Amino acid sequence: MGSEARDIVHHLKYQAYTLLADVIADKMRRLPKPDGRLILVPVPLSPKRLRQRGYNQAEAIAQALALRWKCDVDSDVLVRIRDTKSQTKLTPDERRANVGGAFAAAPPNPASVILVDDVLTTGATLVAAASALQDAGWSSVRAVTFARALPFVVRVESP
Repeated sequence: MGSEARDIVHHLKYQAYTLLADVIADKMRRLPKPDGRLILVPVPLSPKRLRQRGYNQAEAIAQALALRWKCDVDSDVLVRIRDTKSQTKLTPDERRANVGGAFAAAPPNPASVILVDDVLTTGATLVAAASALQDAGWSSVRAVTFARALPFVVRVESP
């Protein structure tokens, strides 16, 4: 992830610059939109983190992207059933363990799901969220993120 994208994510996520969700959605709208009925499902925060932050940055992005893609957002399809610690300083294995079993999903409807999150780092969160959806019976689960973090080795071991 470049420094500009990092700054945008940081300001959205930690400094409540929620209007940046529109900037992010403008960039993401260029991604190929799948055919058929689809719903955007933001990766949920834990209730504790949602209270602390006051909003879910993934939901803000999903709402802004839904306006551009002309589709629905459903923030009730996926819930975080277990609080997890921040993943920012965890190794890939620690991230997978941290979010494993952290989500539960509602029964499916005829729509395809696109998970929405701000950053893909190791993919652990999206895999855990997608697994919960598939375990609940959702057959078509995709994901979209605004940014892709550099691989762990590059981030940690680079001078």
